Amino acid sequence: MKLYDKIVEKKEKISVVGLGYVGMPIAVAFAKKVDVIGFDLNNKKIDLYKSGIDPTNEVGDDEIKKTTVEFTADETKLKEAKFHIVAVPTPINSDKTPDLSPVEGASRIVGRNLTKGSIVVYESTVYPGVTEDICVPILEHESGLKCGVDFKIGYSPERINPGDKVHRLENIIKIVSGMDQESLDEIAKVYELVIEVGVHRAGSIKVAEAAKVVENSQRDINIAFMNELAMVFDRMGIDTKEVIEAMNTKWNALGFTPGLVGGHCIGVDPYYFVYEAEKLGYHSQIILSARKINDGMGKFVADAIIKKLILANKVVRQAKVVILGITFKENTPDTRNSKVVDIIDSLREYGIEPIVVDPEADADEAKHEYGIELTDIKEVENADCLVLAVAHDTFKQMSWNDIDALYGDFDSKERVLIDVKSILDRREIEEKGYSYWRL
Repeated sequence: MKLYDKIVEKKEKISVVGLGYVGMPIAVAFAKKVDVIGFDLNNKKIDLYKSGIDPTNEVGDDEIKKTTVEFTADETKLKEAKFHIVAVPTPINSDKTPDLSPVEGASRIVGRNLTKGSIVVYESTVYPGVTEDICVPILEHESGLKCGVDFKIGYSPERINPGDKVHRLENIIKIVSGMDQESLDEIAKVYELVIEVGVHRAGSIKVAEAAKVVENSQRDINIAFMNELAMVFDRMGIDTKEVIEAMNTKWNALGFTPGLVGGHCIGVDPYYFVYEAEKLGYHSQIILSARKINDGMGKFVADAIIKKLILANKVVRQAKVVILGITFKENTPDTRNSKVVDIIDSLREYGIEPIVVDPEADADEAKHEYGIELTDIKEVENADCLVLAVAHDTFKQMSWNDIDALYGDFDSKERVLIDVKSILDRREIEEKGYSYWRL
């Protein structure tokens, strides 16, 4: 009997290692079909899941309450599973090189608890070669088993878009790969249990690894192009959003917009690709240039804030700047690799300590990662400048009375409003007399 059949008949279990924004939705989806063990080193996170709380907001508390996932921080429970999915983060170091310590650590944990006949599938973003050249030796060393004989491996890059309620795990085509035809068939059939739109079978593990970093590098490059245009149009006194709206009337316009590029995918994956390319003697030109542009957008926005404050006759060092949003994207609590922090850091160089408001963000994570204490919007008053940094629905739904209440009692032309996401109506704002700038 094939492993797939044993899993379907609940004679064997699936384990998901790493229960964050990627791993947890996968575990919950599989648990509707088969037996699942959900493992994470973070005891606090496990306790939240066991209490029916979804700190990621990806599936919601109701789904967590009724799921049959066996949440645990006990790694020995992994011995009960035969199909392991590794979904831990793969960040970058301060020097922009890949930080593989999470995936290496997960490999050691899985390896210590690996049994014969198992399949290990990695979902973590890596450069081509990591699964076979780095992870397999760890699995073999820790388990004492031989890859290809005692266990098989595969790679299936995650494509979950945090905060997106339209493009969900079930309706995004899943790339799958295996070390041989047998493992590929088994992996594909297992994922087809939960991926309603089907899977794409990559020709090799390296192809699947490359596809992940390339699809995000492509987006990064296109956004960098729009960011460069925005910087040039700002000097020309041309509204970038109006240019984009005009351009997008053509049938083959790509629909990209300028913005802050953070998070754990687009802002990270290109560095993985560049790292491996440079090891092989090729120095990236386009990808690195795009990264440089996008990494500099926080400072560009901060400089725009300073200019508008000066033009509004504000004393820069005394200006009260309120930033609305710190997560890396809208409608998610995830603050990892948020480029709003770059705006904050740049403002601090001018002597400004901004107030940060974000009702969606994980306050503990913001404090732990950046040392930033979040403020309740009800406590904000007498602001000189508001910075709409993240397009949370809660911010987009604010009325003009709500916005006005945050400012000090002074003339509207002295009220600086910075719209990083270009979500407001420019003409309406200018009619009100605000000192307005948008990316």
